[in-house]
Amino acid sequence: MSDANKIRKRKAGSGHSVQATGPQTGQEDRKQALSSWLGAEPATDLPGTSRQSYIGFEVDLSKREAVVNAFRHAWIAYERDAMGSDEYHPVSRNGSNLTTAGGIGYSVVDSLDTMLLMGLDEEYQRAREWVATEMTFDRDANFNTFETTIRMLGGLLSAHHLSGDELYLTKATELADRMLDAFNTPSGLPTSMVNLAKRKGVLDDANSGLVSTAEASTLQLEFRYLSVLTDEDIYWKKAERVMAVVRSARMPPGLASIFMDPREGRFVTSAIRLGSRGDSYYEYLLKQFVQTDLTEDVYRDMYDDAIQAVHDHLIQKSMGSRLTYTSELIPERSHSGEMHDFLVCFFAGTLILGATRTGALVQPVSIPPRPEELTDRGRRDWKTGMELIQTCMNTHDTKTGLAPEIAHFRIPSDGMDAIPGAPTDWYIKGAGVGEFPPYDARYMLRPETVESLFVAFRLTGDRRYRDWGWNIFQAIEKHCRVPSGGYATIVNVDEVPVRHEDKMETFFMSETLKYLFLLFSDGDTIPLSKYVFNTEAHPLPIFTPTIRTGFS
Repeated sequence: MSDANKIRKRKAGSGHSVQATGPQTGQEDRKQALSSWLGAEPATDLPGTSRQSYIGFEVDLSKREAVVNAFRHAWIAYERDAMGSDEYHPVSRNGSNLTTAGGIGYSVVDSLDTMLLMGLDEEYQRAREWVATEMTFDRDANFNTFETTIRMLGGLLSAHHLSGDELYLTKATELADRMLDAFNTPSGLPTSMVNLAKRKGVLDDANSGLVSTAEASTLQLEFRYLSVLTDEDIYWKKAERVMAVVRSARMPPGLASIFMDPREGRFVTSAIRLGSRGDSYYEYLLKQFVQTDLTEDVYRDMYDDAIQAVHDHLIQKSMGSRLTYTSELIPERSHSGEMHDFLVCFFAGTLILGATRTGALVQPVSIPPRPEELTDRGRRDWKTGMELIQTCMNTHDTKTGLAPEIAHFRIPSDGMDAIPGAPTDWYIKGAGVGEFPPYDARYMLRPETVESLFVAFRLTGDRRYRDWGWNIFQAIEKHCRVPSGGYATIVNVDEVPVRHEDKMETFFMSETLKYLFLLFSDGDTIPLSKYVFNTEAHPLPIFTPTIRTGFS
């Protein structure tokens, strides 16, 4: 292999690096481009990048088409058996709704932008007709404020942007107006639930009226973008007020517990983790900064503060192979928990995206980034993010090739060393003889790992991320595909042949298959320089705000 393929060269008199911003013309063109950059010192690759496996951003048509066919297999079954239902059950071939008062079409709206991106026009037109003629929000029941925002409001806004169809903006505005009362609490933090028919926020009695930190702080991208589209600042102000309360309630040393009290506007004593009920808080700190084209420094500062705290207190190394994982802090325990929630795998993508946005010395950074383009903190975040991707892929080392919902990492005090053949790094909690597998062992068609693989590929052009994504897709096809239509959760990733649970989550069509589709698409399809994804994978455009934003 020539020196030009081993290192990045720089053209004399130029400070620009070789980077791929769209489709390339082939491997020989890439080699020629690299060979033309002369006179630079050898570059040290950042973790997770390699000149040998750089391929750029050409579409992989065969793999992308396989993902489209998988979506079609899922959607046609849902449309056949459960059109309009919130959720689909592929084994029994029927649908169900989230409330006894009826559904609002979670599965339909969550899938609209995926169909638009995939070019499934016939399926999309039938879905649009359902939205236009049958969807109603006049349901006298309590809906989760967070889920309704990220799936329904986010899905409608993304469909509006991609199609230009005013129908979706009209529906999005109606839905947001029905939800506004959720923010009318003494603190401005939203209630966990909202009655859409009564347009009334409802405290969650099951959690003593508390709201999870993720629920409160993962509404902002959607409400802010709606404000831009409608020129009504009430949506922006309600969402921004939440973040001002969260910032004022900061707990030393910058970590957020997973529950807040909307009556008092403060964090309450509860677990601290990057998994469920805490995860997307960290994601939206970064993405609010990205959404407004890196103009709102308050979100950059909040994100940097939180990520420093995560590195100081939650990042751990496994006992055996020194895998990087994130721990959980539990009140009144003397040590951190060893649980690794599958949801945490989103965090790898957040860290490496953040490294190129809040941790960059120049904009835009090269693809892949050069070490000298990042601050010390940016290089740290990039390294941790790449190590977390490796860990998440390691948890796919199961009989099915799919990761469990929860992996437990070994700690010195667990007493397992006395067990012959005990794992050195992580394990899945098993069931007793004859008992049904525990929740931990499931694979629920989740997207978090492929989300991080997509982000890593778009920031590096490195083929390993496509290879890993393809392996995961093939495992899904082999073990989760239901022959009669749809895909189902499997109850134990370490058991072959698998047993199915009769449920296909809406995020499978909205997130998992969308991120896989984008992973194998060209670089001009929803580029990260122009879009930010909400936590349900609905792409929203980056914009420069025309109103005064931010707070101190």
